[in-house]
Formats: sequence, C-alpha cells, structure tokens
Amino acid sequence: MQYVTLNNGVRMPILGFGVFQIPPEDTEQAVSDALAAGYRLLDTAAAYGNEEAVGRAVTSSGIPREDLFVTTKLWVQDAPAQDNTRRALETSLTKLGLDHVDLYLMHQPFGDVYGQWRAMEAANREGLARAIGVANFSPDRLLDLLLNNEITPAVNQIETHPFFQRTADHELMREHGVQHQSWGGFAEGRNGLFTHPVLSEIGTAHGTSVAQVVLRWLIQRGIVTIPKSVDPGRMAQNIDVFGFELSDEQMAAIAALDTGTTLFFDHHDPEKVAWLSKRRLDD
Repeated sequence: MQYVTLNNGVRMPILGFGVFQIPPEDTEQAVSDALAAGYRLLDTAAAYGNEEAVGRAVTSSGIPREDLFVTTKLWVQDAPAQDNTRRALETSLTKLGLDHVDLYLMHQPFGDVYGQWRAMEAANREGLARAIGVANFSPDRLLDLLLNNEITPAVNQIETHPFFQRTADHELMREHGVQHQSWGGFAEGRNGLFTHPVLSEIGTAHGTSVAQVVLRWLIQRGIVTIPKSVDPGRMAQNIDVFGFELSDEQMAAIAALDTGTTLFFDHHDPEKVAWLSKRRLDD
C-alpha cells in the first residue's frame, strides 16, 4: 500500500474503501470483505446511516486499531454549532465503537461552518480525531476557512473523476498543504466510463480493467481514492493497482477527457444549497 502524509504528520493510505450508498444491512459484510482483501482505510459518514455496521466489522476483524484508518463525517449542524458538533462526533464514535477516528470531515460547506470547525479543532486537540478536514469545499470556501482559522484542513474530499478532474482545486490544495481526496472516482459509470474507448485502450495496454486505470490515474496524481463495491472480486481487483504505471502519454490522454463540470450536483446551486442546509439527521 502507498501512503500520503497529511499536513500534521498523520499517514493515510492513498487507496481505501468507501461505503456510500451501501445499505446498512449489507455494510458489515462488505467492510469485512474489504478488510480481508487488504484495505485499511475505511470511509463512512453520519449521513450514510451505516456507521454501526462499519464498527461491527472493524471489531470482528481482529485487526489492530493502529493498523486501521477510519474516516467519518459531520453533517450540517444548527447553532450552537460547537456544542452540536461535539455531540455529533460522540454519537459517531459510539456507533463506530471507537474512542477516536483518524479523520473527521465537515461533510458540507454549509451551516455555521466556523462554529463547526472550532469544535473540530478542539476534538483534534483532545485526540478524538487524529486529523480534521472538509468535503465539498470549493477553492474560495477552502481558502477562506484555512486563512481564518488555526488548523488548516488536512483533507478536502471532492468529486473527482476523469470527466471532472478539479485541476485548479488540486493546485490550490497542494499550495496550502491540503490533501486532495476523491469521491465518485468512477463517476458512478456515467458518460460510459467503464466502456470509454480511451480508458479501455489504456486498460488493454496494461492488461487491466478500466476501473484499475482510473484508480491508477488518481494515485499517480497523488489523490486519495475510496472505491466502493460489494463484490469481493472487484474489491480485490480495485486494490491491485500498484503493479503498473501509466505513461505520460496515457496520463495526457485521460487529462483530455475533462469536461470541467460536475456529473452529480453543483454546490453553488441555490436549490441544492437550500436542500442540503435544511436536511437534518436523526441520532
């Protein structure tokens, strides 16, 4: 496994296992299979509704806690955000059966962002979260947060795939020491990703799947990625991406696929902002 070192010295696997959209009743088995395949980075969130299942799989795995890297995420909190953030983190830790997480992310750039971040800073100082970061922050929102707070986010997890490559975001994060992490690396198969002629040709050249090509492309850009699958065979295939390397020409061919636009939703869309800001989770 290859690792990245976050801006506070914490080491994070560059490839992990995500559980977004895996039903709670299927999550424990999926995570158990992923751990058996060699994954050590697990990515969940309060909003996914499957933290308890992730925790059961971690407990039953018998893998030493120090060998695992567990991420979960804070949903949008009402004022007083600092109090509510602390309660939300404690709830997540209880569901996971852990005394700390390795990375705690602010899931959306909405609500009392500053109050949420100050509470996350306090949790980091207390050891409840070894590193803290954000998700879905655009460059302007990320820069505002890091310039006006004590702790710079360790990670920004954003939609990143061959059709939305986030080059400007990547450069700004690199400049300020924020680790770029991808969600939606396979674009959920949109734009015919798994049969795309450019990606398929590269896969044929290396004797790999398109999925492996995409993961290798992300890794060579230094981007942490968290592919999801409930199929043990695909899990094993997805983690087997460290034995080949894409050429400069192949990287350039993939770079040419960038459309510069989201395939899912725009965090600047007022309707989407309103929906995300009003949604609340049941404890």
